[in-house]
Amino acid sequence: MPDALWLSLAESFSSYIKRESDIKLIEQAYFLAKEKHEGQMRKSGEPYITHPIAVAKIIADLHGGPATIIASLLHDTVEDTTLSLKEVDTIFGTDIAQLVDGVTKISKLSFNEKVSQADNHQKMLLAMAKDIRVVLIKIADRLHNIRTLESMTPEKQYKIATETLEIYAPLAHRLGIFRIKAELEDRSLRYTDPPMYYRVSNMIQAKKAEREASIDQVISNIKILFDQSELHDFEIKGRIKNIYSIYKKMVKDSKQFEDIYDLLAVRIIVDRIETCYQALGIIHANFTPIPRRFKDYIAVPKPNMYQSLHTTVLSDDGTLFEVQIRTPEMDQIAEFGIAAHWAYKENKTYSKEKEQFEIAQKLKWYGELLKMSEDMDETSGGAEEFVGTIKGDILDANVYVFTPKGEVIELPKGSTPIDFAYRIHTDVGNKMVGAIVNNRIVTLDYELNTGDIVSVKINKNSQGPSEDWLKIAKSSHARHKIKGFLNKLNKDSIMQMGKDALEREFTTNKVNESIDDAFVKKHFEKNMVTTVLDMYLEIGKGNLSPKTVVNKLLGIETDPQMLLQRQMEKASRQLTTHSETGVVIEGLSSPQLKLANCCLPIPGDPIIGYVSKQSGIVIHATFCPNCKQFEENRLIEAYWAQDITRKYPTWIKIVGSNKPTLLTEVVTAVNATQTSIAEVNAMRTSTLEMIIKIKVSISNSAQLQSLMVNLRKVSEVYSVERDFK
Repeated sequence: MPDALWLSLAESFSSYIKRESDIKLIEQAYFLAKEKHEGQMRKSGEPYITHPIAVAKIIADLHGGPATIIASLLHDTVEDTTLSLKEVDTIFGTDIAQLVDGVTKISKLSFNEKVSQADNHQKMLLAMAKDIRVVLIKIADRLHNIRTLESMTPEKQYKIATETLEIYAPLAHRLGIFRIKAELEDRSLRYTDPPMYYRVSNMIQAKKAEREASIDQVISNIKILFDQSELHDFEIKGRIKNIYSIYKKMVKDSKQFEDIYDLLAVRIIVDRIETCYQALGIIHANFTPIPRRFKDYIAVPKPNMYQSLHTTVLSDDGTLFEVQIRTPEMDQIAEFGIAAHWAYKENKTYSKEKEQFEIAQKLKWYGELLKMSEDMDETSGGAEEFVGTIKGDILDANVYVFTPKGEVIELPKGSTPIDFAYRIHTDVGNKMVGAIVNNRIVTLDYELNTGDIVSVKINKNSQGPSEDWLKIAKSSHARHKIKGFLNKLNKDSIMQMGKDALEREFTTNKVNESIDDAFVKKHFEKNMVTTVLDMYLEIGKGNLSPKTVVNKLLGIETDPQMLLQRQMEKASRQLTTHSETGVVIEGLSSPQLKLANCCLPIPGDPIIGYVSKQSGIVIHATFCPNCKQFEENRLIEAYWAQDITRKYPTWIKIVGSNKPTLLTEVVTAVNATQTSIAEVNAMRTSTLEMIIKIKVSISNSAQLQSLMVNLRKVSEVYSVERDFK
């Protein structure tokens, strides 16, 4: 008896996969998956094999190739059955094995409490950067799971639906797969906000017959108008907007159901681009167009390749409806997105690398994803930062501006010329000194609007971005690059201080020899210091004594017993010579010490003493900007004691949105860490941001870092940093 499930699957791809060898291979994968999943059941009670078959059918609807269909059938076998990845490689080849491996690595992580959601999403996005077919399979997998969510617990339903709206639906949108995107959104809304889902659904159903009649009448009128104008070879379809898109307008745009203009839509498909504009002229000549509702996505396609003419018009009976006009090729891309571009054709030679390159060429944002993935180590701020960048700068981006050459650059809402410059190239951002928008000079905090033509003025001698740029930049990508530049600047400064300290020690000991990487590696590799630059950095941080380096260079070996005696003497001095500051100055019995107000150093900071004329010895953090102005002969080495029990004041600056509850949330987050607050100042800026400065009492730099990490988790906080006078 023929296998009914196999016949159903074979029918889904029979229209475009004809080669017998390909069909045999897919059939082999089907029966292997069926055998391996034998006895496994889904939560719904169905045999587990129904799930991979459903995923494979969704891929077939997108005209995915044999390899993608086979990987869809096997995508859970390596994780859930005895089948190994090596066996998959042996039977089906490396390409399919890599696809299965890619899906396996991201498919079972979603609700493992030991792994953060950011880590999960990061893995998926990086897998996508390596092979976009992996994420197509994952989207298909999620679509079937969302279709069968009834059998899950309410908690799982909410989590899966929320994740779908945050990641998978935007990905489907970015890939241009609108049919899948709309279904993911509508089905997810049912579990994330059931009251609104049913409210909108009922509103649509309440006058469904009336609206369908209105659409039918409009279509009939348009057909008559086209016939009169001798416009032939066209197809007209009508639809009512999907539930989630109406929900978004009602909730996010605060609109009433009756105020949604494009609730009804008519799609006109004509044979050529020229005919699209001819059809538009006929529509505008016979219906009343609504001002500012016309969009030409044919001349300027969306970043996901979508092309169409959009206009909203008023019919004779007072009904508003949107008209979309496009060619059959545009309609395919509107339905299937990038999948329509590389749909499987048996007479075409396929290469994964070529496909990835073509997609990056077609999808501007995908090229950005590849670039950000490659830069991950350089800008690394962890999984949360990476995912935040992708979601904020790519998935949620909705401002489209142009370079002077007409290239479209997509940015998040609220972006400035600084964001634009860093999207072009890191060096352009770092050397930027000004911007011109629409042929006039603008300030760097100018908010870009869709349609702006932007050019950047650069100066090779520019000192680079300042801390203030972090307040202006909107995109996570630009902020990462600015932070990276500033961190390197601070690192270079500390390194220079270390170099200067070593040179002073050389002068004191009348040493004229030089040191190289080989010398450093020989003597300090055990301390993870292998280069001269590493050594300067560790000296600047106070982790390595210049005296030790000179002794190694001169071959002075310290007697172990003498070394132990010195350590004991030093420990004794630390117990008796540090003041209430908690700072030790070796050789001084009761030094007059004061912590600098400009940098407010805390235990854990590398420190140095400055002998002042009025205040005794003032202790500064080595990274304090004022240290650059000090006379070298008045600097003195200083150390933190080992038995400090007191707390130290320091300032933290938080920049965030202008929402009324932000200050309360920040204070609550600080209190939750049992940190004492000494003073709070808050102000709103002209750029509609809030700057909050908090003076806290802290034990050491580790506790401060922990507090700052917690503050960065507060919703709508953009940046958290230590504040210096």
